[in-house]
Amino acid sequence: MESIIDLLADQQPWEKLLARRLMKGCYNWHQFEVADQYVEDQGYLPLAHRLAQGESLGIPVKKIINKVGTNKKRVVYTYDSDEMRALRLIAYLLYRYDHCFAPNCYAFRCGMRPQDAIRHVNRALQHRQMWAYKLDIHDYFNSIPIDKLLPMLSKMMTDDPPLYRFFEQMLTDDHVLSNGKVIEERHGIMAGTPTSPFLANVYLSDVDHYFYDAGVVYARYSDDIIVFAPDRPTLEAHKAQLLQFIVQHGLTVNPDKERIYTPEEPFEFLGFRCHGNEVGISASTIRKMKGKISRRARALMRWRKRKGVGAERAMTVMIRHYNRKFFEDNDPEALTWSRWYFPVINQTDGLREIDKYLQQQIRFLSTGKHTKANYRVDYETLKRLGYRSLVNEFYRSQK
Repeated sequence: MESIIDLLADQQPWEKLLARRLMKGCYNWHQFEVADQYVEDQGYLPLAHRLAQGESLGIPVKKIINKVGTNKKRVVYTYDSDEMRALRLIAYLLYRYDHCFAPNCYAFRCGMRPQDAIRHVNRALQHRQMWAYKLDIHDYFNSIPIDKLLPMLSKMMTDDPPLYRFFEQMLTDDHVLSNGKVIEERHGIMAGTPTSPFLANVYLSDVDHYFYDAGVVYARYSDDIIVFAPDRPTLEAHKAQLLQFIVQHGLTVNPDKERIYTPEEPFEFLGFRCHGNEVGISASTIRKMKGKISRRARALMRWRKRKGVGAERAMTVMIRHYNRKFFEDNDPEALTWSRWYFPVINQTDGLREIDKYLQQQIRFLSTGKHTKANYRVDYETLKRLGYRSLVNEFYRSQK
């Protein structure tokens, strides 16, 4: 089998990746033209030849960005544009190893969407009310010990030594560019790089296989794990085994996101709230979205006062922002509600709650206060300004 590293110099894989990303909606027209011209001009060849000769990538840039929906920060890494393009192609070609992963692992899987985890878990439960234990691994991508990961990669990639050497060079080089200075640090598999989801799957693959082979209802999406049991003692045994695996892998659990669910209460996973055959939006997702809406409204109110902007213009800006976020984001990996939630949920209570809160915050932009006077801006006015109800759009999508 030809090495994935050698395939970087072959135009056909680049064209297939380009077509795939176009079909998934990853590009606007200008972005597609730039990417298409890059492939047409074979702009990838210089780097492909260097990597084939055993050279390594350059120094990654460390960035600290706002974590979506919170005031917390997260660390991500990126390479220059050509290197990021090469990593995207490598990530695409790594699907050849998809068969190595257990069926209960749902991140970065060929032909599988994250929402499939909810569908498969509910199917496995068969509407039985069971105990559940959910955990989140703290800073998973950036804390994976490379000395423990490399033997796993070596075993998996016995058919492609050049690919293994590429990852070995990339992951063991501790130099990063931070604030314009080259420093040394342990960076794990570097969140933000296109190959990190695959490497994250590899690192806990033995855990996934353990629970799958044992016939346990279990699901993992990257650093989020949930496991089920018919009674509390069995759940505690699963929990103890899972935590032992986490420690053995040199990882730590985020205590704020660790939770045991009784059979009588709904469980939450990947932003969904599940109870029997009812699937809705989780309380934590609703809370985070309300926080984002509130912060956006306050920021627009400050902008309105500072610039002397009219009320309708500020409300229109708010409406357009959330129309894009909920329904129209060009990034297919973005958690737009229509792409993420609509295909799975069958309960609309969470959508109604978000609709009501968003309307309140849009009306707030008319006066700068939360008073009954805001309701002079009626629903018909909101619709005229472009407002689209989550509930209405959900029912339209079901048709």
